Amino acid sequence: MTEHIEKMQTLISGFSKETLEILDRITTTQQFKKGAILLHQNEICRKSYLIQDGVARKFFFSEKKEVTTEFFFKDDIALSFKSYILQRPGSEVIECLTDVTAETVDYTAFETAKKQFPQLREYDILLSELYTLWLEERLFDFHTLSAKERYDGLLKKSPEYFHHLKLTHIASYLGISLETLSRIRAKI
Repeated sequence: MTEHIEKMQTLISGFSKETLEILDRITTTQQFKKGAILLHQNEICRKSYLIQDGVARKFFFSEKKEVTTEFFFKDDIALSFKSYILQRPGSEVIECLTDVTAETVDYTAFETAKKQFPQLREYDILLSELYTLWLEERLFDFHTLSAKERYDGLLKKSPEYFHHLKLTHIASYLGISLETLSRIRAKI
């Protein structure tokens, strides 16, 4: 993944002045309070949020319980990918677990800018590829790593925010029971 992020940074460093200006114009920095909902269930995902500080999570409801599918830390892009791409209502919720600072880009503004500035189309492709790589890695880890190894990986991703994650959210994300999570934590 690091290699892909480096490709993105190289691409951005080669953007024309005009491309950088339009990207700056359509990007706003926003502050969200702990508990703020960035995306509601059955809402169309019309914005992407590049997390600068804080942590958020994505979840959906299954049989009256919450199932956590993603945590978003610094430099992660928080969105419901399917809803964002198709511009249709999604079943996911994105919630701030701490105060969050994020760079926000509106879907329509970005789509309009991509038509005028071809470098943004390449940037968009790289972002989609990065998400696909992350998703493939998550699936691979789910099928090849033990629950403890997945827990350790999550802990290493952002140790400074780990204490903000509720145990029920962690267990759900890892696909394990709270009891199993307690046993894992007791051995550390």
